[in-house]
Amino acid sequence: MSAADRRRGLAIVFFVVFLDLLGFGIVIPILPYYTRSFPGGTEFVIGLLAASYSAMQFAFAPLLGSLSDRVGRRPVLVVSLCGSVVAWTVFGLATALWVLFVSRMLAGAMGGNLSTAQAYVADVTPPERRAAALGFIGAAFGLGFIFGPGIGAVLSFDATVAAVDALLPAAVPITRFSLPSFAAAFASLCGVVVALLFLPEPDRPSSSASADGRPSMVAQLRAAVATAGLRDLLGAFFLVSFAFSGVQVMFVPYVADIYGYTAAQSALLLTYIGVVAVLTQGVLVGRLSARYSPVRLSLFGTALLVVGVGAIPASRSLGSVLPDLTAVVPFLTPELLGLLVLLTLLPLGNGVLSVTLTALVSQRAGAAVQGSAFGITQGAGSLARTVGPPVMGGLYYAVGYWSPFVVGGALLVPVLWLVSRLGDSADPVDAHPADPGHVR
Repeated sequence: MSAADRRRGLAIVFFVVFLDLLGFGIVIPILPYYTRSFPGGTEFVIGLLAASYSAMQFAFAPLLGSLSDRVGRRPVLVVSLCGSVVAWTVFGLATALWVLFVSRMLAGAMGGNLSTAQAYVADVTPPERRAAALGFIGAAFGLGFIFGPGIGAVLSFDATVAAVDALLPAAVPITRFSLPSFAAAFASLCGVVVALLFLPEPDRPSSSASADGRPSMVAQLRAAVATAGLRDLLGAFFLVSFAFSGVQVMFVPYVADIYGYTAAQSALLLTYIGVVAVLTQGVLVGRLSARYSPVRLSLFGTALLVVGVGAIPASRSLGSVLPDLTAVVPFLTPELLGLLVLLTLLPLGNGVLSVTLTALVSQRAGAAVQGSAFGITQGAGSLARTVGPPVMGGLYYAVGYWSPFVVGGALLVPVLWLVSRLGDSADPVDAHPADPGHVR
């Protein structure tokens, strides 16, 4: 590939990943409300739906990556995006809970194309520029989570639904749930068109050639796990992903039940979280990393998360002691201000922690096992995101609305101990880690 083709390929992969995550972000705010509209759609079922996506993504990511080694990156990306179009369309047309599960599982399987997108980036960038290029893939994820919930909010407004319903034939069912789902399908369809028309297939070594001289996966895993400090990091990754994924899924039911917020209002809150997350990773982490070690930053991020997650049930009480700013900003009531204060801590803490934990993995793993070390930590996170949502959903349903957040905060406390065991280091943090897979 020429230099111009490589630049074009990177830009198009960035755009395709953004479109894919845009659809994912559009659907996230409506998922709990949509699930509750069916008989038996409890918080536990909401957690199972979230887990089904993560489980299928975990299972299919290596399969799609391996397939792309044999048949090419571009065909796998196109086919997986086509699968996403089908998944989100079926999601919008669902008439029963089992249809929601089928569509979410298909979407999760197709969402495993992250490994193919990462492989494409590795194909077209030299090693010294690869981390920065992969950081842009992480930025595409972040932008998808900023714009997706915002678009979902607009599409969930009654006025928007009524306007679109009047334009389309009666045979197309337009509701506050189906319209965002169809928009997600359209975003993936745009990705298909862009990839088919403009994405060049990169030069890459054949699968047989790339395997020459490479230790077996089992050997790589053993070497990575045997590396000093990596076990503690694996435990930290698992606990953070378990707590944060469960709290993320139960946050929308919480604001619906306690604050009476609609899907559109919940989506706007998620957009706010996405904006703070991108600013944290794009601006704040880089500045902090120049002054503090990754261990200290990890401890700082964990402490923010412990407070932010554990105190969410007290958000209305916090609002009662805050000033009333409605004379300045009419919608900013004290109870909303209390919620926003705590919500600010979540993307701040998670943004700092996700980057610094990844940097610590890179420091603790030798050069020969970097890839497998990242694979293990991402696998630990995926496993936690599969288990966390149904457990937290079960707590919400069986114990009370406060329990997932209090338990989540408690689960994060041992992370402070695990990270502190690593000792301190003056090594700088890469503000754009090479593994953005923790985002979803």
